[in-house]
Amino acid sequence: MTGGAMDPLPTAPGAAAAEAEADEEADPPAADSPVPPVSEPRAPDAARMQVPPGNPLLLSLTLQELLARDAVQVELVPEKKGLFLKHVEYEVSSQRFKSCVYRRYNDFVVFHEALLHRFPYRMVPALPPKRMLGADREFIEARRRALKRFINLVARHPPFSEDVILKLFLSFSGPDVQNKLKESAQCVGDEFMNCKLAARAKDFLPADIQTQFAMSRELIRNIYNSFHKLRDRAERMVSRAIDNAADLLIFGKELSALGSDTTPLPSWASLNSSTWGSLKQALKGLSVEFALLADKAAQQGKQEENDVVEKLNLFLDLLQSYKDLCERHEKGVLHKHQRALHKYSLLKRQVMSAAVQSREPESVEQLESRIVEQENVIQTMELRNYFSLYCLHQETQLVHVYLPLTSHILGAFVNSQIQGHKEMSKVWNDLQPKLRCLFVGPHGAPAPPRPPQDGLSAH
Repeated sequence: MTGGAMDPLPTAPGAAAAEAEADEEADPPAADSPVPPVSEPRAPDAARMQVPPGNPLLLSLTLQELLARDAVQVELVPEKKGLFLKHVEYEVSSQRFKSCVYRRYNDFVVFHEALLHRFPYRMVPALPPKRMLGADREFIEARRRALKRFINLVARHPPFSEDVILKLFLSFSGPDVQNKLKESAQCVGDEFMNCKLAARAKDFLPADIQTQFAMSRELIRNIYNSFHKLRDRAERMVSRAIDNAADLLIFGKELSALGSDTTPLPSWASLNSSTWGSLKQALKGLSVEFALLADKAAQQGKQEENDVVEKLNLFLDLLQSYKDLCERHEKGVLHKHQRALHKYSLLKRQVMSAAVQSREPESVEQLESRIVEQENVIQTMELRNYFSLYCLHQETQLVHVYLPLTSHILGAFVNSQIQGHKEMSKVWNDLQPKLRCLFVGPHGAPAPPRPPQDGLSAH
């Protein structure tokens, strides 16, 4: 899952060793333990409740601007390569970079890991699972669609879209893209180490940020659950459309088979030979219309799969990455901050105990030195905690920028239904006159079918 434990994060140079030692402690801080003054609670400041003008925390983007950042296509390469274990290769083309490169699934995996290392406090969408053996055509197509959703969400994400890692993945055509991605990720630290505003993130946050975070998390959880149900129903409707297409096609083929029957007519039915011959000729011709109806139904199902189900899946991928990010925030930097505070309290108690027991000055000095290092760790983790909340605030805004996608999805669904019913209605209407020869009058002349009356069919 994307929201797994974060990779070790870069810290301030002087605090790295102490922070690593602090991570060994797993117990939460005691209620009466002393804590450093760096995180003293303050009463909410009315001025901080208002976001100052020009606050970099705010995103001024529309959905149209976001979608226009790039459009990336991911297509299967027909020919599989590899001597023994054949693998699937993808052609990845970027409209923004005007590039076309070839990538394997493992290239996506390395790219995903580089993104998590570089942007641990941002929404990094999950990758589809990897199946080692027995990957059928349906699985491969589903994974291609998922990879396309992943790379488009990444390519349109504001911080990701400006990072060298993305450009490298979408445009580097050399033989070893994985090593290039790893080298690029290792050359620079994570976003906290490179962002000029990281140390001041707290200044831009509203005083009730924790309350806002909890409310946003609950809201997006509810939205995710509703969209998940919508996606499931949309998939069922697409499946029914495809099944309907298959049934219509088989129905037409059976009519054609009946009309092509060459079994001789028995002598006692010879008086109706002309009638049966006319019926067979008419039935045989109806298969063309039923094949056309099947094609229209299949087209509608395919269109709704692309324009409705895929867009719902795209939005669900985004919402899931937000949920994963919230989990990383709680299990990652926030948990490390609490453990660092706990380690600090333990060191303080050791110093007090050493002073009471009149230990050697060297041991006391070592403890005091470790306390100073631990204070640096705590300060770094506190800054990371606020920067994580800063990023969470922006990612929440990004989710809301995507919310108007709902109207696009509903519009595509309604238009598909209107167009599909309109086209199929035309075929049904064209089919109706051809049914006249199936209904023979008293003197052998064709008679049009009569509509059923009082809800009963004519016999």
